[in-house]
Amino acid sequence: MKKFEDIYNIAATKKGSIARVEESVPIIKSADQLRQISDDRVLSEMTKAVFKAGFSWKVIDSKWSGFEEAFEGFEPVRWKFMSDDDLEGLLKDTRIVRNGMKIVTVRENASLICDLQDEFGSAATCFANWPSDDFIGLLDMLKKRGSRLGGATAQLFLRFLGCDGYVLSTDVVKALIREGIVDKNPTSKGAMKKVQAAFNEWNEESGRPYAHISRILALSIG
Repeated sequence: MKKFEDIYNIAATKKGSIARVEESVPIIKSADQLRQISDDRVLSEMTKAVFKAGFSWKVIDSKWSGFEEAFEGFEPVRWKFMSDDDLEGLLKDTRIVRNGMKIVTVRENASLICDLQDEFGSAATCFANWPSDDFIGLLDMLKKRGSRLGGATAQLFLRFLGCDGYVLSTDVVKALIREGIVDKNPTSKGAMKKVQAAFNEWNEESGRPYAHISRILALSIG
């Protein structure tokens, strides 16, 4: 496993300059900024990530104002109690992508957000307080307690929300394999622990946010 400085230099060579690497890293929010995100915005981003999974992102983005209208601004308490009539109406609503299984996730994930509000004050506060060196713990919680929030869906949801954490994209996984961290796409708990340990070591060495490390790993591939 290379030092992060060496990985950074590979990325800079591939991108052509350090400046281009720095332009490519994602913007993340501070803990205080995250805590300001309201629960309706969390449910909105969560739902967007669920609907984008296995579907055209461009289509979902183009229809998102319609989603906001159809789901009345994604107030979690409202959708925690989604009725059969609500579901029937949404299945006929041309403003959204009418995928029944994904529509139902709004109810399940609204319940999760309401629970996190009871436990932490808000869902965003839960994410803000969660230590980055246990990002796998946060991903595991979302997978177990949410609906369709496993794998890349949860990682991308948290990234778009502004949380610090890694996204195991194809290029990131290739970099992890190159560094001998894993030998294939990490899906088991044991493999994910190895990934977390590597990110923790690179974070301690570089002082870089986990999201930056993730992006730079990807850039070191292509």
